[in-house]
Amino acid sequence: MKQRNEMQWSLALMCRAMAMAMAVAVAVAIAVGPSYAAGPDTSAAMLPSDTPKAFRPNLESFDYIKREEMIPMRDGVKLKTFILVPKGAHDAPMLMTRTPYHAAERVMRFDSPHLAAAVPQMDDTAVAAGYIIVFQDVRGKYGSEGDYVMTRPLRGPQNPTKVDHATDTYDTIDWLIKHVPQSNGRVGTIGGSYEGYTTLMSTVHPHPALKVAVPFAPMVDGWMGDDWFHNGAFRQDGSLDYTLEQEASRSGDYLWWTGERDTYQAFLDAGSAAAMAATHGLDQLGFWRQLVAHPAYDSFWQDQAVDKLLAREPITVPMMIVSGLFDQEDIYGGPALFRALSPKDPSGQMIHLVLGPWNHGGGRRDGRAIGPFMFAGDTAIWFRRSVMQPFLDYYLKDAPRPDTPRVLAYETGADQWQRYDAWPRACAQGCPEQSRNLYLLPGGKLGFQAPENGATEFDEYVSDPAKPVPYRASRPTLLVDGPDSTWGEWLADDQRNAASRPDVLVYESEPLSEPLRVAGAPMADLFASTSGSDSDWVVKLIDVWPAEVPEKQALSGYQQMISADIFRGRYREDPAVAHALSPNQALPYRIRLPMVSHTFLPGHRVMVQVQSSWFPLYDRNPQHFVANIMYAAPQDYVKATQRIWHSAAAASAIELPVIGPPTVPLSR
Repeated sequence: MKQRNEMQWSLALMCRAMAMAMAVAVAVAIAVGPSYAAGPDTSAAMLPSDTPKAFRPNLESFDYIKREEMIPMRDGVKLKTFILVPKGAHDAPMLMTRTPYHAAERVMRFDSPHLAAAVPQMDDTAVAAGYIIVFQDVRGKYGSEGDYVMTRPLRGPQNPTKVDHATDTYDTIDWLIKHVPQSNGRVGTIGGSYEGYTTLMSTVHPHPALKVAVPFAPMVDGWMGDDWFHNGAFRQDGSLDYTLEQEASRSGDYLWWTGERDTYQAFLDAGSAAAMAATHGLDQLGFWRQLVAHPAYDSFWQDQAVDKLLAREPITVPMMIVSGLFDQEDIYGGPALFRALSPKDPSGQMIHLVLGPWNHGGGRRDGRAIGPFMFAGDTAIWFRRSVMQPFLDYYLKDAPRPDTPRVLAYETGADQWQRYDAWPRACAQGCPEQSRNLYLLPGGKLGFQAPENGATEFDEYVSDPAKPVPYRASRPTLLVDGPDSTWGEWLADDQRNAASRPDVLVYESEPLSEPLRVAGAPMADLFASTSGSDSDWVVKLIDVWPAEVPEKQALSGYQQMISADIFRGRYREDPAVAHALSPNQALPYRIRLPMVSHTFLPGHRVMVQVQSSWFPLYDRNPQHFVANIMYAAPQDYVKATQRIWHSAAAASAIELPVIGPPTVPLSR
């Protein structure tokens, strides 16, 4: 018993000691904070979380219902899809966009209960017309399953699988018409840039419910004149960062970084495009490996040229192709597509072209101005309300047939819309009107009279890769997606800075006494020579404003670029195979410039500039022939003497698509 009492006493002492120790520990924990507390934290059991396991927002104020679906494709991959249904909708058409740019964010433009504010501005008129809006992540991006491939090719030589954007669209539409009871079973596709590309892909072996397509600024041919190359010259600034951001992760986690604000200096310090890419690890990315492996227009590019692909298909889906005259990214694709498809539609009822005064996103957003140039009101919203939406309604809602012109082109300078039954309006042959040669003449002059015998034969300049001509009016040149970037305005930059450089040739007309109207694709027929074995040629068509413009002082003397492009000399003979140039030989080059629809007003002058670099937008030509310019070494870059010839035997000229006065202009 005594032993038991002693044990009980000892146990009591131990319990008292433990209690005192715990009290001290708690006091210390309170005094010094939780990181020094001893023992397990039991506070969670005593203090419930403020956050519910499943929050259910009150959406009564919303004027639409948002559905999130994982739609299965034929190979089992499921694609994340957002379906935005206006409340009370019935027998409503569906307008779908397939995107690599995060569908969840594309349908939340503003945090708003109103559908018109949630979706991109491109869809504003469709929302007003009661449409159901659908956005979908393409396979391999954000919420969608599967593997991502940049502009995934159609099934065929470049895609051995059984799926592509065409099949994914077909399968999605098939699901939508079966699972969205508020719809009328009709679908249209719409989108710009990459989304314009997926819009075009929807028309390849289309689902019967696909009734209409509106591609804005579609990516059509990435080598000839859209995002990646222009006539063989690599568009490094804008392509490297885009490739990193699109392919380094499914969710776009990696953004381009730089320790240099001026991209001109950053690319110059890096050297070649491949050297710059290596500093960011791009060699791990599949599309970058394809870019460096295919600098020429080989089967990789030819097999994917959308204009050629669609030209081989029957036209079953009416299409309105929307392009911008100042599109800084995909200026080539829309007109090239119209050129390929319009012969298959002789009546002009299925394929329509719109050329607006817009940059890459202008037709989908605001269209009042570009740079310092103001237009006749908001041209973009007028187009969407008055032209695009009636076109959609006719095919998707049985609305009256609109009077949609085959070609609708905004004429800058005159600032008015024009309706045409064919495009281009003027060219060397096969157009309603005959183009005229505007000759580069001795003394820096331009004229419609060819040079005479005995005239000075050429002008020359020294092109130095160590001091390339900037593509912007002033430095620093900024990151394309930088917070203070004006990337969307560079095609409207004042060209006076370039004209003042010794490595840029300038040819200028006398002041015009009457309007000069142009409508079509100018063609530069150059006779040029270089002391090197490779060269780039940049040709710019410019409207020079009078020295004084009282009502618009900022435009006094402004050199407004109307059309311009670059050509890599090694592809003069064959775009698919590079050839060294014969040094110091005057060789002919025929360079297609982007489409124009413009009036040079009385008192203005016409100017042409010629140079051999456009940096850092395009990588530098070493001017010494190397196998692959992407990998050019520092010692490969050499100075070269460039000559532009304007003799009677070698007359350089711009084949200008001059047209007569308008008959019935379409005014706002």
